[in-house]
Amino acid sequence: MLRKEPMISVGIMEGVAQLRGRFNGVFRTPDGGVLQGPFVLESRAAGLTLGGHQGALTIGRGDEILCSPSPGSDFLLHDVVIGLQFHWERKEDQRFEGALRLVCRPDGTLTVINQVPLEQYLKSVISSEMSGTSPLELLKAHAIASRSWLVAMLERQRGGLRPADAPAESTDEIIRWYAREDHDIYDVCADDHCQRYQGITKIITPGAGAAVDASRGTFLVHGEEVCDARYYKACGGITEEYQTAWEEVAIPYLRSISDGPTEFSPVRTEQEAVHWIEASPNAYCNTQDPNLLRQILPSFDQETADFFRWEVNYERKELEEILRERSGIDFGTLLRIVPLQRGPSGRIMRLRIEGSRRTVVVGKELEIRRWLSRSHLYSSAFVVHLEGEGEGGPARIRLQGAGWGHGVGLCQIGAAVMATRGHRAEQILTHYFPGSQVEKLY
Repeated sequence: MLRKEPMISVGIMEGVAQLRGRFNGVFRTPDGGVLQGPFVLESRAAGLTLGGHQGALTIGRGDEILCSPSPGSDFLLHDVVIGLQFHWERKEDQRFEGALRLVCRPDGTLTVINQVPLEQYLKSVISSEMSGTSPLELLKAHAIASRSWLVAMLERQRGGLRPADAPAESTDEIIRWYAREDHDIYDVCADDHCQRYQGITKIITPGAGAAVDASRGTFLVHGEEVCDARYYKACGGITEEYQTAWEEVAIPYLRSISDGPTEFSPVRTEQEAVHWIEASPNAYCNTQDPNLLRQILPSFDQETADFFRWEVNYERKELEEILRERSGIDFGTLLRIVPLQRGPSGRIMRLRIEGSRRTVVVGKELEIRRWLSRSHLYSSAFVVHLEGEGEGGPARIRLQGAGWGHGVGLCQIGAAVMATRGHRAEQILTHYFPGSQVEKLY
């Protein structure tokens, strides 16, 4: 296991043709160049040219340069995309501490990477994933989970282990999942695909800093391994199994549990799914307390008020168009949407979409969410209502759903409620990751 703090490389931006920013203080290149003040990085035939400082700097295609800060210096990047392809996608100006690594890809585009120590990185993650004003025990639990997930992923990479590939696709069945280890020249990205990381843009409150400092070097472990501690916003009352979202592997501490003081029965049939999703169980994440949500959620997450139970309505032709755009398949007239396999939380892992021209089975949960929305559905825990008649198919489609995210591991809103009820960080973690233990490794 890990015994000292690692340096982390974070991918901030990919595929950029132009980058604008500012060096706040003095940065130096390996050849002794000095970078200071505003800069613009633009694509040229030979590569990328960095202007706006003392002399021009060109990065050839396939080359890179490391900009190292003097003490107390940081850098600003304009128009960083957050929430990529999700319903809260937007651009922000963001500031970062640590080194700036610029890589010119062979196609002439730029990859922007921030190199920063793990514990410093975590202070931003905790303040980006949840509000820094959250209860201290929640912040400590989140710091341990975030630290554990990242190091578990890095240890898999360095050991040559990767998640299994999705099965070969056919014309009538498309099963996909997305590994967070897919990044080629950095450890982790800065968005929801991995962990939210927004540098020092978000105010790192004393609570967030204290939570990381108090848990420094502390991890969730199972047996002799650091836990792959996944998390998401709201489970909807029951957490999900790992294999519903990713490869067919049973991970003992990523199994389904009831998220509340009472035990809920797992969802097995379509009738049970309807009953579950129409219910309002006494789950930890079933809260509408506006003061609590303002305390724990970043401002843009507060825009999503219906995270526990939600509904999406489409005219049939609108959903047909979305399916064509998102899947690349022309289904013709949409006839039926049929869940074939669900996990215990009700999340669908295989869904059949029937049209007059094509019928295709799609999975797993994230691909289902992508196909049925111009951004992403909140989750794949939904039941399908076909309403009315129109031109050989239903006139409208209503999706009635539960939860926000893949549902595997730690439920962020549920954990916050547990913290407000007096549960300590270790209790929160062992609730969501059964069989795990908290251990200090450095």
